[in-house]
Parts: sequence; C-alpha cells; structure tokens
Amino acid sequence: MSKIFVKYPLVVLHGDEMAQVAFERILEQFVKKPLTIELIEIDLTAENRFLTNGKAVRDAVEALKHHGVGVKNAGMTVNRVQLQTLLKKHPSVIEKELDRLAIKSPNGAIRKGIGGNIIREDIQFRNLRVRKPDWIGRDIEVDTMENGGIKHSYNELSNATGVAKLIFVGESGDPQELHRRFIGKGDPWLLATNDVEQVKAWAHKFFARGLEEGRDLYLGLKDTVIPGYDGVMRSAIEEVYESHYRQQLEKRELKYRYELIDAQAARLIANPPERALWGVPDNTTGRKLYKLVRHLKRFGIPERRAHVSISRMSAGGGDQYGSFNAPIAEDGIIKVIVDGKEKHARKVKKGDPILFMSNDRLAIKDWVSQVFREASNNDKEVYFGLKREYMQYDEVFSSVISEVRHELARRDTPPPSYMIMRPSSQLRKMITDPPRNALYPAQNLDGDIFSDIAAALGGSLATASSIIESKDGTMLYEAPHGTAHDLYEKYVQSGGKEAVFNSSALLYAVANSLENLGLKESNNSLVRYSKNLKDALIMTVEKGVITGDLSGKTSDPDSETMVDLFGFLDAVEQNLNKLQCE
Repeated sequence: MSKIFVKYPLVVLHGDEMAQVAFERILEQFVKKPLTIELIEIDLTAENRFLTNGKAVRDAVEALKHHGVGVKNAGMTVNRVQLQTLLKKHPSVIEKELDRLAIKSPNGAIRKGIGGNIIREDIQFRNLRVRKPDWIGRDIEVDTMENGGIKHSYNELSNATGVAKLIFVGESGDPQELHRRFIGKGDPWLLATNDVEQVKAWAHKFFARGLEEGRDLYLGLKDTVIPGYDGVMRSAIEEVYESHYRQQLEKRELKYRYELIDAQAARLIANPPERALWGVPDNTTGRKLYKLVRHLKRFGIPERRAHVSISRMSAGGGDQYGSFNAPIAEDGIIKVIVDGKEKHARKVKKGDPILFMSNDRLAIKDWVSQVFREASNNDKEVYFGLKREYMQYDEVFSSVISEVRHELARRDTPPPSYMIMRPSSQLRKMITDPPRNALYPAQNLDGDIFSDIAAALGGSLATASSIIESKDGTMLYEAPHGTAHDLYEKYVQSGGKEAVFNSSALLYAVANSLENLGLKESNNSLVRYSKNLKDALIMTVEKGVITGDLSGKTSDPDSETMVDLFGFLDAVEQNLNKLQCE
C-alpha cells in the first residue's frame, strides 16, 4: 500500500523508560512506516529536561501552540535520589541554579502553557469484563488528620484586582516576601498550613495503631507535585517511622509502604488487602477516602456496566498543582496581602509546611464551558463535586456553572443535565453507581485520584485515554499511565527480551492525534486510517490477544493469548492491514 501524505506536522513529545520503548515502536510501526508526515520531535526525557534546565518543556509548549496537535509520552518526575544521580553524572550542573521545570513533572507546565483541560475516559473495549473487587467485610481502616490543611484554611474570593503577596515576619521583625502572584477580582485564593509537630504526633498514633491492631500500613501523599507541603509531611512521618517503629514493625512482619496517593488509591480500591491501616494525612483527601471505604465495606462495588469520563481542571487554573508550597524557616507570622491590604495572618512554627494557592475565574469558566460542550456533544450527564457550604474557594465554581448555562441557553444550545454534590459523594457515585454516560468534573488533585481509581476498576491505566484541549483549539493526546519503572528495569536486565507493557493507551493517543490532523486538513484517507487503527486495537483485544495485565479480564479467559509488547503491536498491525484492505 502506498503511504498516506499528511499536510500538517505532528508534535511528538518523547518520554522515559518502558513507556518510551513502546512509544518509539508505535511511532515506527504506525506513523513513520505508513505515513509521509513531518514530526516535530522534542526530547522530554528526565535527563534532557535536566540538561536543558527546563528549556525542553518550554519548547514543547511553543511547538504545541504553533502547530496545534501533539501526542505526548509519559515522563519521569525526578525524585531526590534520581536528582542526585543526575547531578553526579553531570557535575557541571549546579543544583541551586536549576529551574523547577528541569526536575519537576512537565505535565502541569504544558497544560498551563497551552491553557488546556483534561478529559479522561475508558477505551471502549467490548470484551473486557473486569472482576469486581470483593470489598464487603474487608478490615481496612482509613486514618487522617483532624486538624490543619485545607480543612482549616483561610480562603476567600478576591474583591480587588492586584498582586497577592505572601509575607513572613520572623524573629528579626522585618517582613520577608516569600511569593507573589497576580489575582483578579472574583478569583478564589487560599492559605493552608500544618503544624509539623501535630503531623509527627499523628504519625506516632498511626504507627502505634498499626502495631497494636496488627495491620500492614499504607501512607499516601502527593510529594512529587507538592514537595514543600506533602513532601514535608512525608519526611516528618517517615522520620518517626525510622526512629521509633521500623524495627518493631519488621519484628512483627508488618509492612509499611508509601506511594503517591493517586496510584495508591487506585491499587487499594481495585485490589483491597484483607486487613490494613491506610494513612492519608491530608484531611481533605482523607475524608473522601474514609467515607468511600466505609461505604464499600458495607455495600461493596457493583458490577461495572458503564464507561467513565472525567474532566480535570487545568493546572493553568491553579489549585495545589499551581501552588506555592514550602516549609517555614523559623517561628513567626505568615500574612497574605492582596492589592496592598492585609487579608489574613496566622502564627507558624519552624518546619511547618505552608501552601498558598489561587484560581483564575476565567480559566474556571473555560473549563466549565468545555465540560458542558463535551457533555452536550456526547449526550452525557454531568456530576460536579464542590464543597460550597464550607469553601468560598469552591463557591466561584457554582456561580460560573450558572453563568455558562445561561449563556448556552441564550444561544439556543440546550445545556446538559447536571448535578452538584460534595466531592466525597461524587467519588462514591462514580464508583458505585455510574450512569451509562456520565462526566465527572474534578480539580487537579481530585481528578488525579478519581481518574486513576476509575481506570483501575475499568481494567488498568493502559485501557483509558487522555485528551488535553485548550480554548484556542490546541489538542494534546496522551496516555494517563506513567513510565512503568519496574517493567523497564526488567526489560534492561533481560537485555530487551522481557518486554512486558500494555501499549493500548499510547497507541490510542497516537490514533486520536492522527484523526485530529485528518479532520483539520480534510484528509479522508488519514481519518479512515486513524479510525481503523483504533478499531484494530479493540479488535485485537476482542480476539483475546492481550498483555499480561489483562489476564483473566476478558469475557472468555480460556481463549486468551498472552503476548509481550512487541507481539501485541504486531497483532494490531495485522488487524489494521485487514481493515485497510476492506
């Protein structure tokens, strides 16, 4: 067959580890071989982000804004150990001169740069029948902090347009500016702090309870994205663990495991242990998961009969992912000054983590408009999760929702059905009572947690798709999973012989990006090819050809054929060739 000519270029953002092994094979097999296309390729590997001091991330944003369509692979978020490894490998790089884009996840910066919001939904594999986890009677308890955090934050809607400053006054009495940002009239902002001594006291209680009740212990936070807040809490908790409880727990053969809260929530909800103590010190997230677990232990999880779609607020709009977060250097007072007026002050102690975040009302409106547009175009019901009665920060979403609906009505566009509930109820409904076609909008941290749980219950993160859409029409397609570090280590150790990885989400993202290009340039051959590529993927799984993560999850487990990464992609290519010849 002759190659299909593609007029417009495709931006390709490379990533890390096992996901990159799969990505390179997909590009070679399904893009470069059958298409004549210009690829704008940008190296977003952790090492290149480090070596370019974040310039690679900025280049990615500019390329997406210029060309309009891109596909992104998963990239590593560098932890402290990995950073030290990079610094030793490249001694000319000075740590204190590194831009945060050099070492942090590029995802938030890219979404902010293009002004994009995320839609995540299940890939509609027809024959996946995921075994529902048995929750009834499980002896799992969730432990969270009662005090501090967003629960006891100060938050309000700004009544002025101007500069918001975070000021610290320490022992010297001289005010020190820690952070500043622009805030518009009507924008919500929030200051949260936590008492590090109370965090340590909670840690003692948490580990002591695990010992007393003989439970394995799990701890979940988001220290990669909020290092100056969740990272500080993790360090304080694990200092208590190492100093007082590690030997006792090991002697009793009780396990302690830390994970990022989104990945941990997905794993524990989809594969609950018989008995455990789950520590979620952030009380906003902890209360949601406490209520969910309490419900699941009593009623269980019903058979999943509906696909789930989740819309996440862009990091460009703010919340924790766009926050200033850091530990305080000494005892003192922290103040928030907006447009020259002091709005709030509170005492803090040395080592206490602080978090200052805001949101942009216009970005919120863009997001809500996108949510309703997606729901209207695909006949979906919308379920918002907001805590309006306690949080002025969330109240702005409610007013924007009403505003957008009225605008739709004035344009004779029927707005979709929607409901506003508490975030804990939104999460519970998504898991235990999902309608046939629903959309669950959530801000970034909730969106991370909710989408990972939904994907795990639907099969795996490799069976979900992720689309980032900006107001100006820029589109970025990606897989919602990570780089698969453990699988990559096995791949390297085996000399490339053990290639275990489910490439479905990456392949689907590539197909979506090609379909968008085809529609953009009215290229019927490319549109047909991209749709056939998605059909070939679904057909391959339907025939029982699967990777190991889907073992036993199809409607006919006895006819399943297990293959590795390369065998799966070859099977997809065979089915694609048949469809293209029809």
